[in-house]
Amino acid sequence: MVLTLSPGKYGKLLSKTLPKRIENDAEFDRFVETMEKLSRAIERQEASPEEQALHALLSTLIREYDDRTEPLPPLDPLRLLHFLLDQRGLRPADLTPIFGARSIASLVLSGKRELSKTHIRRLAAFFHVSPALFLEGSVDAKTRT
Repeated sequence: MVLTLSPGKYGKLLSKTLPKRIENDAEFDRFVETMEKLSRAIERQEASPEEQALHALLSTLIREYDDRTEPLPPLDPLRLLHFLLDQRGLRPADLTPIFGARSIASLVLSGKRELSKTHIRRLAAFFHVSPALFLEGSVDAKTRT
């Protein structure tokens, strides 16, 4: 969905929030608080296009800071996938576009189906992580893909 923004309204929001690359926990906390307020407005369908755009920008900045300051723990691919879902507040159904079907996502998340090369590439792009993370931790991971 493409939002049509009013430069004046968006500029006011930006000048009030002053979004930038997050450098410390205090900035992180301030942006999270602002993003949560915007999230509530979005949930109530009361957010303007400018507020939705600011929410998306803050989400990106927060995720980048979190990824930079809280490195992913070494996990097997299945535990890593569950960790990433949890950290991002996502549900298994949110992975349906990656796996092509809810049933495949369910099988992978339950450990009954292995990740394919395509799944690994899509998951890496979706979560903005290296595909190698989905290969490490499993003895046979390097031979099955």
